[in-house]
Amino acid sequence: MAFWWPLLVLGVAFVVCRFLLMLIPPSVPSIEVDASDVLEDGSQTKENSFIYIPRKGKVPQTDKVQCYEPATMKYLGYTQASTPDEVKEHVAQAREAQKIWASSSFRQRREFLRILLKYIIDHQELICEVSSRDTGKTMVDASLGEIMTTCEKITWLLAEGERWLKPEYRSSGHSMLHKRAKVEFYPLGVIGAIVSWNYPFHNVFNPMLVAVFSGNAAVIKVSEHASWSGLFYFRIIQAALAAVGAPDNLVHIITGFTETGQALVSSVDKIIFVGSPGVGKMIMQKASETLIPVTLVLGGKDAFIVCEDVDLPTVVQVAIRGALQSSGQNCAGAERFYVHERIYPDFVDKIVTLVKSISVGPPLSGRYDMGAICVQEHSEKLQNLVNDALDKGAEIVGRGNFGHLGEDAVDQFFPPTVIVNVDHTMKLMQVETFGPIIPIMKFSSDEEVIKLANDSNYGLGCAVFSGNQKRAIAIASQLHCGVAAINDFASTYMCQSLPFGGVKHSGFGRFAGVEGLRACCLVKSVVEDRWWPYIKTVIPKPIQYPVAENAFEFQQSLVEALYGLNVWDRLRALTSVVKIISEKSPKPVNAKKRE
Repeated sequence: MAFWWPLLVLGVAFVVCRFLLMLIPPSVPSIEVDASDVLEDGSQTKENSFIYIPRKGKVPQTDKVQCYEPATMKYLGYTQASTPDEVKEHVAQAREAQKIWASSSFRQRREFLRILLKYIIDHQELICEVSSRDTGKTMVDASLGEIMTTCEKITWLLAEGERWLKPEYRSSGHSMLHKRAKVEFYPLGVIGAIVSWNYPFHNVFNPMLVAVFSGNAAVIKVSEHASWSGLFYFRIIQAALAAVGAPDNLVHIITGFTETGQALVSSVDKIIFVGSPGVGKMIMQKASETLIPVTLVLGGKDAFIVCEDVDLPTVVQVAIRGALQSSGQNCAGAERFYVHERIYPDFVDKIVTLVKSISVGPPLSGRYDMGAICVQEHSEKLQNLVNDALDKGAEIVGRGNFGHLGEDAVDQFFPPTVIVNVDHTMKLMQVETFGPIIPIMKFSSDEEVIKLANDSNYGLGCAVFSGNQKRAIAIASQLHCGVAAINDFASTYMCQSLPFGGVKHSGFGRFAGVEGLRACCLVKSVVEDRWWPYIKTVIPKPIQYPVAENAFEFQQSLVEALYGLNVWDRLRALTSVVKIISEKSPKPVNAKKRE
């Protein structure tokens, strides 16, 4: 007892001290970011404040990217599309800055993250409003998908980032016991990212954070559908970098069309792409010219599986959030619903009741439940999917209500729609929807639903609900996808220690987590001598050049001594190795021939 008592006291004292330190607010510098041109306070009287009417059909690729609010069609102005030569210049500037930043300390990098975190927390409403205006999502959805995910990523990097970038020691094996083996992580250089429009804030910060924290520079091409917000978010990054004394030009945000993206792929040391499978294939083809690593996070057709033994009211709330996440127009969330036949009628009734209570309208006007479709003419594509399903026997059983929409803006909205009697012959169950459509299909056994869920070209994620957690885990383990949530939806992405990505047409490679952080690094294997006295690497005499007659005999014995399955055989082989080594000057193989 006398021995353990001091240790107990020290342990309690340590815990108390840690708790008291947590109560002391950290000293984090504040940054000022000019937001005067993005605030919507009703006082703007700019000449360019008009309703924008985009052209129908394919958008022409000009030298300007037009920006407008999809919910109101209010014109926001334009940004300049970067030419290929300009892209190369951005990358060249970033490369020079990275040479300096590569030697920065983790303390400096953590300070950068803390400054960003402080600004985000203090300016949540501003960030969400800018995201809402540029994509049509609601403030609540912007908070969930933009603010919380980014704060979680920063917090994880602060807590664990340095740990996973330090040298990692590995076992040296039987034949290299006298060596020390480790893996070292070095910055790749310039990380390029081409990101989608659905989360304009998080999709910029997500690759930028891991790139900068791992010692890289970053050049990020934002979508032509979300350039207005992207360029404002860039000011936040610039201000935080300046506050920690980072070199100029470490991070760049560019915008443009196809040729801009192609030039970026051709110039950087790694490319991260978030978007569609079709464009992902083009990214791979272009990256093959310079043989740079590629991470592709593409589309999804996630299955949402509901067994008969669930708490139905709770699951219905999660289901509708999964289906309509981010205003239902810009997230590859739950897109196929499989509900056990025993609870199918009740599930449908409850979903329909909720959907009919949803108001669709401009997200900043009365805080509607649903925002607008961001991409022009996407509502028409959604209606075509619905029409195909109806032609093949499906039935609409519930739709949301439109709010007060201007006549010019109606085409930018699509009401939440519940469809039953669906099957896998319908495009709605095979093509990525990216919209507020809830197709519900019944199943009768676990084997059947596993087969249905795997019947897809996509493999991003899934959600499985059951009152028996072991059953839910068993189902999820047989689904061919990259992420799985048990009795929840999208919880995997809020655990930023986990990698994120899919299989099949959902892409390959991972961002987020340890895997995503290290994917921004040159992974180098290193073997060195242990600090043991008198132990050096020496080539045994039998295999020194010119090799001896008994060289192969020596090798046979050495292999069995190191890797033999029977301990007595290994001892016998070791004796043979020692005997051969102790022989005096064995004849070289070629000596006999010369005689």
